[in-house]
Amino acid sequence: MDLANQFVTYGGIILAIIGLIYAQVTYNNVKSMPRGNDTQRKLGVTIYNGAMSFIKEEYKYIVIFVAVVGTALFFFLGTGTALAYFGGALLSMACGWAGMTSACIANSRTAEAANTGGQGPALVTAFKGGSVMGFSVASLGILGISVLFASYFNSGPITEEILIAFATNIGGFAMGASSVALFARVGGGIYTKAADVGADLVGKVEAGIPEDDPRNPATIADNVGDNVGDVAGMGADLFESYVGGVIATIVIASSMAYATDIKLALYAFPIILIIVGTLASFIGTKVVDIIQNSEPSGVLRKASLTAG
Repeated sequence: MDLANQFVTYGGIILAIIGLIYAQVTYNNVKSMPRGNDTQRKLGVTIYNGAMSFIKEEYKYIVIFVAVVGTALFFFLGTGTALAYFGGALLSMACGWAGMTSACIANSRTAEAANTGGQGPALVTAFKGGSVMGFSVASLGILGISVLFASYFNSGPITEEILIAFATNIGGFAMGASSVALFARVGGGIYTKAADVGADLVGKVEAGIPEDDPRNPATIADNVGDNVGDVAGMGADLFESYVGGVIATIVIASSMAYATDIKLALYAFPIILIIVGTLASFIGTKVVDIIQNSEPSGVLRKASLTAG
């Protein structure tokens, strides 16, 4: 293998593991923060339990769908595509689960940080909670694609047939991610909107109390919906878009009439880009800690510019 392929194979897998460790450390850091008074703790636990109940039930149906489609792919397109499909679906589900779990535990802690420390600590707490999903998406995406890349190009001579087989089968990985994203985004979105409309109708129209008033029990369902739709669904959706862009580039490269070594370099190029992008993101996240007391939009803008 040349240097680019070694970077994709070994560098990608190592970086993915580091990213997952970083996400876990960040999660533990957020979890160790104070949760506030008894009311905050009670509301946080209630929202967490509701969100977990929904996603567990949703994932049961997703698993059935993925099993049926994956079996069909096995018979019609072969083992390679089916395995890639199952891998994409599994990692997409993991992204949604990680993001929602982190968001649920960060909710009350962000409120407590705002109450005791003001805007800066609250921004850092919320940002750390969100960065768990961000690094989970990036790391699992790189891990899945790098492992597939290594399984095809890390043993034996590279031929045109292997290049075509890789570009064909890796499409199953994107399809698996898309299957989960469809259920998680749409299913979670329906729940979110139903809870939102129901809470508003009961609170504003019938009871005459403000939106998101704690006296309205439906507000809990509304907050659960925000987590399952805008966090778990978004996580799966982001993962699908993230790996889909890379895989689409590889498929386009496979159709070009170049020599095998050039075509392999074209395959590796988008993977190298997302690896470098993830490295830059590590730097960007540290900017938020350093300038946390500035205007939130300015902090996030500077973090993005630094990473870029």
